[in-house]
Amino acid sequence: MKTHTLKLTSLLVIATLLLSACGSVSAIQAKIGQNSISQANQTNTQVQNTAVIPQDTSTSGDVIAAYEGTLENVYDQVNPSVVNIRVVQKQDASTLDLSQTPFDFSLPRNSQPDTQQYNQALGSGFIWDSEGHIVTNNHVVESADKIEVTFADGTTLPATLVGADSYSDLAVIKVEGAPDLLHPVQMGDSKQVKVGELAIAIGNPYGLEGTMTVGIISALGRTLDASSRATAGAAYQIPDIIQTDAPINPGNSGGVLLNDQGQVIGVTAAIESTVNANAGIGFAIPSAIVSKVVPSLIQTGKYDHPYLGISCMKLTPDMVTEMKLHVGQRGVLVVTVVDGGPAAKAGLLPSQSSITVDGQEIPVGGDVITAINGQALTSMDDLIAYLNDSTEVGQTVTLTVLRNGKETSLDVTLDARPAATATPEVITDNSSENTLPNPENQGTAWLGIMGAQLTSEIAKAMNLSADQQGILIVQVENGSPADKASLKGSDKSVTINGETVNIGGDVITAVDGKAVTSLTDLRSLISSYKVGTEVTLTILRDGNTLEVPVTLAARPASIP
Repeated sequence: MKTHTLKLTSLLVIATLLLSACGSVSAIQAKIGQNSISQANQTNTQVQNTAVIPQDTSTSGDVIAAYEGTLENVYDQVNPSVVNIRVVQKQDASTLDLSQTPFDFSLPRNSQPDTQQYNQALGSGFIWDSEGHIVTNNHVVESADKIEVTFADGTTLPATLVGADSYSDLAVIKVEGAPDLLHPVQMGDSKQVKVGELAIAIGNPYGLEGTMTVGIISALGRTLDASSRATAGAAYQIPDIIQTDAPINPGNSGGVLLNDQGQVIGVTAAIESTVNANAGIGFAIPSAIVSKVVPSLIQTGKYDHPYLGISCMKLTPDMVTEMKLHVGQRGVLVVTVVDGGPAAKAGLLPSQSSITVDGQEIPVGGDVITAINGQALTSMDDLIAYLNDSTEVGQTVTLTVLRNGKETSLDVTLDARPAATATPEVITDNSSENTLPNPENQGTAWLGIMGAQLTSEIAKAMNLSADQQGILIVQVENGSPADKASLKGSDKSVTINGETVNIGGDVITAVDGKAVTSLTDLRSLISSYKVGTEVTLTILRDGNTLEVPVTLAARPASIP
């Protein structure tokens, strides 16, 4: 009997602590009343201070029942708004294999010989409005040839893509008909979320519809890599990401992260795991971003992000010493400046030299941004978050800059971030899409180009053999290893099948003698080298074969 009482008391203590970890316990308090909560707290104090085991353990059952009731209510309220998304994509040699997408549960491909190959994958989404708009992750529906939505009652309807934004990894699809199935979610305010609050995820992990998992908000203010497709070697990041330990698995992508009121505070998007399964670290795109991007996707099919056109990295003590700045100086060093971008027009100066620290080449010598519109910056995350939260396209911002140790101010008028397209695809780094990148990690080998896979049409337009293989360099980023090696990007364009295509740049055909026939080949080869390694690129320039040595550098943290 004593053992039984002790177990109940321990359960009461755990339940009480669980309640205290939640930012809002109003739903639970409404069920059991303030007196019961007070009694539970008094009991917990008694156990901690006197080790006296209370004889009346009835309150523990009330607390647990209230907690369970809250979860039941949230599920009943929100599950009808969460849908299962199935996508089908035709597969060919140049198409991304959905079975390699780490966020989503992929189904077997059609493997019959001499037939069109298809990939199928599953994800999640949620109903946005009564017009049939459904929100999901961009990576769930990107390049899909067919989209189907299955509702909580089992009804399946075809869907069409309305708009997508790879930079926030959000997309909107739409179904027609069945108005009785359209139960829009209630959006919450992610800016009010605190670490320790209850976090509830509903989605379709591994295709298991209507699965709910529970945890807490583990951390706030993370950054997450956006799509790998971008302009000029950029590595864009999504700011203010919510981290949770609520179990999230492949197939949860596009589902909801909720507070204890059943309000959406985030869209589950990625996991940190070495085995592509829940490891207690999941990430959600905050509702503040969702509420800004989704209406624009519905109205125009796109969302314009403010754009500076620079790559930066956090100022480190070694950089401060080398640049003869004050000890403890904070800010972000401008590593590269994109030609023709807002920063270039405003006269921002990139790094001009480098030093070797712990075996890695680190850039130094450029402008150091210490504030934007008077808001102090200590890291790249600060700059990215400010641009996302507080600026818009066309706005002029004032950057406080240290140049050669002297403070100055530069006014920069923000442009719209260049559109991300499936072709050309940027070659950036070897980071996996399902992991949270460390913006300060400079250990990733970087070439600094935007490249497109050579097609027969492009090859012919460049007076090459129609069967020539390789990667056409579309653009070279200033100050990058490719730029220092004098590699050349495209200098003219032609119209192929009604689409304007850049041509005329160098064509990479091999790295250290290893043939390059696809973007995947080049990315894999570059990422296999350490920072500072000199590699030899075999290129075609104006039809002539050249061997060009290139010293790979550390990839800049981000281009906001």
